[in-house]
Formats: sequence, structure tokens, C-alpha cells
Amino acid sequence: MMTSLVESLRAAGCVFAEEEAELLSGAARDEAHLAELLARRVGGEPLEHVVGWAEFCGLRVEVGAGAFVPRRRTEFLVEEAVALVRPGAVVLDLCCGVGALGAAVAAQAPGGVELHAADIDPAALAYARRNVAPYGGRVWQGDLYAALPSELRGRVDVLVVNAPYVPTGEVGLMPSEARDHEPLVALDGGADGLEVHRRVAAGAPAWLAPGGHLLIETSARQAPSTASALTSAGLSVRAVTSEELYATVVIGTS
Repeated sequence: MMTSLVESLRAAGCVFAEEEAELLSGAARDEAHLAELLARRVGGEPLEHVVGWAEFCGLRVEVGAGAFVPRRRTEFLVEEAVALVRPGAVVLDLCCGVGALGAAVAAQAPGGVELHAADIDPAALAYARRNVAPYGGRVWQGDLYAALPSELRGRVDVLVVNAPYVPTGEVGLMPSEARDHEPLVALDGGADGLEVHRRVAAGAPAWLAPGGHLLIETSARQAPSTASALTSAGLSVRAVTSEELYATVVIGTS
């Protein structure tokens, strides 16, 4: 059975067919369910959607159909955020999707944090609630800062953001697993990709605590424009990169 499973996955173009076969087998309740999972994967669904979870920063994060799958490069943002977190810090995962960033920061932060997560997509938040629950996280639904309770204003020590930053005209060039199966609201960043970045930056000073930090993932090409948006909001800005993960994060400090 395993051999035929691997062959089917390989024929469908899955590069890591052996590993995927093991994950599908582990997720299946029985042979009929395995056949269903295989058909979904061969049909082009992201593996994470099919098995119901993604590995992120050593955590098994729940995901599913219609949800954005956290990328490995975003682990760099978590690493940078954890370095800035003090015990008891208020951490906000804005544009949280399934809550992977907030959960990972809370899991690694020394001394625990007060965790909040917010997103506009109710489907994603259904997963986020489960992913942040082990860390006492609270989840809010709405458009960026409009989702948040007023008591958070001026109290956020670390604000982590993986907002969409793909220009509208380039969404169609993304791999089919993303463009066909992940929500457009999590991918499309507007004409130049940075519409949400500018909105996040403009609103950040009102919500950050004195000396608080905003960390936002961007691309190397877009980093100067993302940094400019944070500078325009009155934040002190620096950019950091990881060659290993091909990741770029812009950090603004109030």
C-alpha cells in the first residue's frame, strides 16, 4: 500500500513523496479515508490542508481548507520577536490567520506573555482560537485595529504581523497550492503589495506601549518601502534578514 501511495504522489509531482505518504498514512482513520486524503492531495490541495496541521517553530499548528498555511520563512519573524519579549509582555498577532505567530512567540517566550490575536477572516479565526488556547490567548475579529478592545490601546509591547504583501498583479503567478486554496485576503497586498503594511504602520503608534516593537514580514525588494511606512508613522526602524530562510523583517520601535 505504501509503495502505491508513494507512486501516486510522485506521479502527481510531489517532490517529497515518501515523506508525504507517511504523513497521509498517519492522518488516515482507515484505508477508505486514506484514499480520500490521497485524492485531495493529488488534486492539488496543500498537504497541510489535507492532514489538518502544519509544523511551525516546532509546534503542530492546526490548519484546514480555506486557511493560509504558515511558511517556514516566517519562523525568522518569530525568532526576532522572542528576542524582544520580556516576561509578562503584551503580544499581539495582527492579521493572525490561524494564529501561528502568536502561538509560537508565546511558546518560546520566557516567563509567559499576555497573548492577543486578530484577523478579519472568521474561517481562519476558528483555527486560531484552538492554536492560541494553550497559551491563554484571546482572539478578536475585525479589520486590523478595529478588531481590538480599547483596553489594549497603548499597551502592546510586541506586535507581530505577517500581512499580505504580494502585489495584486503577481498573485496569479503564485504556486497553485496558494492561489487556488488559500484565501485571497491573506495573499493580495494591493497594487504594490504594501497597502496593508501602510495601514498597519499608520495605526501602530496608538496601540504600542512606550518602547514597544512592531515586527512585519516583507520581501527584500519591498523592505525599503515597508521601512518608509514605519518611519512615516514615527517609529525608529531597522531591517533584518535571514539568508538561510530567505526572510526579511522590518522592525519599528515606538
